Amino acid sequence: MSTVAFHTLGCKVNHYETEAIWQIFKHAGYVQSETRADVYVINTCTVTNTGDKKSRQAIRRCIRQNPDAVICVTGCYAQTSPAEVMDIPGVDIVVGTQDRSKMIGYIEDFKQSREPINGVSNIMKTRVYEELDVPAFTDRTRASLKIQEGCNNFCTFCIIPWARGLLRSRQPEDVLKQARQLVSAGYKEIVLTGIHTAGYGEDFKDYNFAALLRELEQVEGLKRLRISSIEASQITDEVVEVVRNSETIVNHFHIPLQAGSDTVLKRMRRKYTTAYYRERVERLQAIFPDLAITTDVIVGFPGETDEEFRETYDFVRDLQFSEIHVFPYSKRTGTPAARREDQVDADVKKRRVQQLISLSDQLAKDYASKHEGEVLDMIPEETDKEDPESGMYIGYTNNYLKVKVPAVANMVGKIIRVKITKAGYPYNHGEFIRVLDDAEKTQYVQA
Repeated sequence: MSTVAFHTLGCKVNHYETEAIWQIFKHAGYVQSETRADVYVINTCTVTNTGDKKSRQAIRRCIRQNPDAVICVTGCYAQTSPAEVMDIPGVDIVVGTQDRSKMIGYIEDFKQSREPINGVSNIMKTRVYEELDVPAFTDRTRASLKIQEGCNNFCTFCIIPWARGLLRSRQPEDVLKQARQLVSAGYKEIVLTGIHTAGYGEDFKDYNFAALLRELEQVEGLKRLRISSIEASQITDEVVEVVRNSETIVNHFHIPLQAGSDTVLKRMRRKYTTAYYRERVERLQAIFPDLAITTDVIVGFPGETDEEFRETYDFVRDLQFSEIHVFPYSKRTGTPAARREDQVDADVKKRRVQQLISLSDQLAKDYASKHEGEVLDMIPEETDKEDPESGMYIGYTNNYLKVKVPAVANMVGKIIRVKITKAGYPYNHGEFIRVLDDAEKTQYVQA
């Protein structure tokens, strides 16, 4: 029996796609191996130059584990730099961010010919969503559901449109079919994911993201629906209305900001102003009094002055985010921002990053402290790895508070009710109350 091992770098979409590729291998009779395998599939990342470097390291590590194995490289780095990947001694097959279903055939061809295969096609010509089905996940309690691929934004710091192609949406019936599969496999929560998730439907004539949310709302047995990321420009009045009337969309949104300065946003080629961003957040806050908003911020974008950084700092502080993912700007070869001559000094970047991380920690503690003493619903996901014998389990509430609670193994993946006894960051401590009955509604305050 042939064995396959997977190594995944990068984002949630890559992890989802590795699960989908595993389904293809499973149907072909392969079993997964944690040690020495006959085939290695490395799903690469290219979002930064460091992503490329880590991808190369992972490829070489797999080659060393079994020099006789078939080495198959896929993902974003494979898409943008196929020749570079093919040049690594020991790489046998390169497939980009399309045509993953051809992988098994390529492996069979390679075994016959022993000739390396470059299966990367021009992603910019691809107009159809590649259907990749995942009926269940190997080890996750929150199921991801990929609904779209690609991005049309071409922000000046980002290589992703060149790695993933232009926006294309999955057919609604395929999304709904998979959502039902996941619910019947026992998942209580589905996380909608994609490269530009809420851009879903922009390539359809008469169907959009709000329409998809409305239909997912009707999936029987689905308790929680989470959007992995939504741009401020995609929080349309229609989406706001769907959220207002929803009983499954959770009170947590990840809305990438990138900068809280209008001049920096313009240089980034982002499609909103700080005023528009603030107004959209306030619309959502009017629906959920205890809304959690998390965000991404890039610090030290080319040309960022002390004053522009201060604008970002003040904006982030005023909006009271529940957590900020802070990234120092990192040059990505091939993007307009990398060619700019007004790069920010590394020490300045480092100092600003530390300031913003300190602010994020404070905001996260402030947000958590509002919920001390409250009763919330959470899904235990795993044992406390720091103290596996403690009987404590870790999971997330609807509004994305990370909670440690005493529980037992058969509660993993179920919705339980907990009382927050001690608020904190990164963990809150909770007291177990009870497991929720499947017929009960999950609990969170909604206007």
